[in-house]
Amino acid sequence: MKKMICWILLILLLFLFPNEVYSNETAVPKVNAQAAILMDYESGRILWSKNEKEPKAMASTTKIMTCILALEKGNLLEEVTVSKRAALAPRVKMDLHTGEKQRLEDLLYALMLESANDAAVAIAEHIGGSVEDFCSMMTEKAKEIGATDTVFKTPNGLDLENHHSTAYDLALITQYALHNATFMEIINTRQIVTPKSGGKYKSYHLANKNRLLSELQGANGVKTGYTGKAGHCFVGTAKRGEMQLISVVLASGWGAVGKAQKWIDTKRILEYGFVHYSPFQILHEGQMVQSIPVEHAREKKLSLCYGNSLRLPLREQEREQIRIHFVLPESIEAPISKGQTIGTGKVFIKDELIREIPLVAVQSIERHDFSTSLQKIMKSWLMIYKHGIIVSERS
Repeated sequence: MKKMICWILLILLLFLFPNEVYSNETAVPKVNAQAAILMDYESGRILWSKNEKEPKAMASTTKIMTCILALEKGNLLEEVTVSKRAALAPRVKMDLHTGEKQRLEDLLYALMLESANDAAVAIAEHIGGSVEDFCSMMTEKAKEIGATDTVFKTPNGLDLENHHSTAYDLALITQYALHNATFMEIINTRQIVTPKSGGKYKSYHLANKNRLLSELQGANGVKTGYTGKAGHCFVGTAKRGEMQLISVVLASGWGAVGKAQKWIDTKRILEYGFVHYSPFQILHEGQMVQSIPVEHAREKKLSLCYGNSLRLPLREQEREQIRIHFVLPESIEAPISKGQTIGTGKVFIKDELIREIPLVAVQSIERHDFSTSLQKIMKSWLMIYKHGIIVSERS
């Protein structure tokens, strides 16, 4: 009887929540988005993806780069003068007026909390001199980060030819942005009245449009987006315990259905990550590995250790599938400097190469052969000779 009740409950769960229940380790989230990704913040490991490298319009998720670039290139207390071009930006907007002055910091809050398009243009012109030059800076910054299939043509994400990114690139850009403490403070602010610290500027009440902050345990970012070309998009992040995850959904749908679907897609992806993965320390920086023969030195062996630590989110069964293959020379000639990279440890999960970790020298070793011995003798005699001359002159 009890077994029958359990089966009935399970069938009901599967019927009512077909995409929320993960029955086994191979289950994957079902999402409506045309392109999506789930990435671990710390390691950058991709935990799940769908068309993650397919170029797509990305709407206001663009503003993640606008914000981080402004934080790096500008001063939060700088005064920004609103141009006519900025004031004429289409909604969503703050309704800034031509000639109005606002602090850069307050414009960044409007940018990220309410997705203000006029704030984006004002910021771009202030930092880059023009919208076009700022967009070039954005594209260049993306390439530096590793987002090589991203081109910015607008600072606010409004549709324009060749303005595109990928789910993978947006995850990389977000991973980079999350390192900035001010960025994190801005995107996690629920509401604020500007100017932040009072003063002479016109005041605005700003409320964060990111529903994920209140609807998902551990949610801490990031940015919504919608245009007619891009559909509903969202970059979301959440942290539980020691694991921070990044999700991206592009083109989750259009209209009211798409607007709701982007939240559903995001929650399914993030919950999938937290259900199936947990952080596992694979190796530690400084952990001894092995030793190799040394030539032309008094020491016969050189000890090696890992040059970096490595912690990855893993499925339970993956922990038993980890193997590390060392790529090392048969021997090495002195001299050797402490910390010098000697080889590589290739970390595999089953047959998949996950990471390459440098293997470094634990200690320095001097060269010792006929040539170096002769040089030392000559140097010693030279010092004695010079010292003898000095003593003779003084006497």
